[in-house]
Amino acid sequence: MERPVESPVQIRFISTIHDLDATRWNQLCPADYPFVRHEFLAALEDSGCITARTGWQAHHLVMEQAGTVIAAMPGYIKTHSYGEYVFDWAWADAYRRHGLDYYPKWINAIPFTPCRGPRLLVSADHNPADLLPAILTALGAESTEQGYSGWHCLFPDEPISKQLHTLGAMQRLGCQFHWFNHGYACFEDFVATMSSRKRKNILKERRQVHEQGFVFQVKTGHQLTADDWAIFYALYRTTYLKRSGHNGYLSAAFFQQIGATLPENLVLICASKRDDGDERVIAASLFVRDDTTLYGRYWGCFEEYQFLHFETCYYQGIDFAIANGLQRFDGGAQGEHKIARGFEPVLTYSNHWIQEPGFRAAIQQFLVQEAEGVRQYANEAASLLPFKTIVSE
Repeated sequence: MERPVESPVQIRFISTIHDLDATRWNQLCPADYPFVRHEFLAALEDSGCITARTGWQAHHLVMEQAGTVIAAMPGYIKTHSYGEYVFDWAWADAYRRHGLDYYPKWINAIPFTPCRGPRLLVSADHNPADLLPAILTALGAESTEQGYSGWHCLFPDEPISKQLHTLGAMQRLGCQFHWFNHGYACFEDFVATMSSRKRKNILKERRQVHEQGFVFQVKTGHQLTADDWAIFYALYRTTYLKRSGHNGYLSAAFFQQIGATLPENLVLICASKRDDGDERVIAASLFVRDDTTLYGRYWGCFEEYQFLHFETCYYQGIDFAIANGLQRFDGGAQGEHKIARGFEPVLTYSNHWIQEPGFRAAIQQFLVQEAEGVRQYANEAASLLPFKTIVSE
């Protein structure tokens, strides 16, 4: 019997997530991992955090067959490299020194979100490997037509990264530190796996925070109010102003919108200080969650106290993950201080296609050497974990 001839695929780019309705976009998304959902990407656009003015012009790839959307990639035209957490400033500088333009470039990424996860969204009845060759051909053509120096896929899952590498997109390694739930019933179970000295240090840090008069409140879902968002944004903005001299990448409108559209994926932990009978919020950490993973994303404080950051951002997050049966806690980019607190090194991935052949060869050589160093770094970090017997993912 002859097989029916499949309809050809069409690939186009859309300049706003709203050019595709939420139902059609979200049917491509996995059940977990909220960052690729229409609601999250729409909040970034609607709030003005993602615009050509901010150097993030939405330019999402959409693949269709017979009028049905079968795949998509969230994408952005970038005129700088801020907010990506895969650092290519040296590449941009090399282009500049040779009289070439590194920007604009196109990235397949979630803005301001260094959390590994799906970057190619595919309908359940299609195999990503079957679609990738056509997608890469389209990306190459779009790069040439629009004058991009290349395209980049940031923090994809390992299988897609490997497939992209096989198809010619150079692979780059990074290292983060994640906490894993090895069947713990409570925080005490977790620290019981550590050496005596490391366990005592952590318990001492937690005790000192509470001795300073701090109490913690956890709010999720529809418990979060407009007042909560106003307080959190003030904390977030204050911290960015102190650290970087600007208000932060995200606006009050962004937090308010995800609070309305993704409430069940949000966890706000507030640290309040009791003084003379009064209680006021001093710091807070906003987490995003799905069914298996807690993501530590945003933090802010009005005043700094010893160990308050560790308690609010890490220990309270571990408490929540254990209590809710979550298997992993992604604490965000970088942070060697996490090692002593039981966060294990994990490799992250990105893929890069550079249009200019000479630079492509030079970058490939650099990435091979860098990867060796990253793997060595991850191994050395694993040897410094505080556990009596080192556990692994």
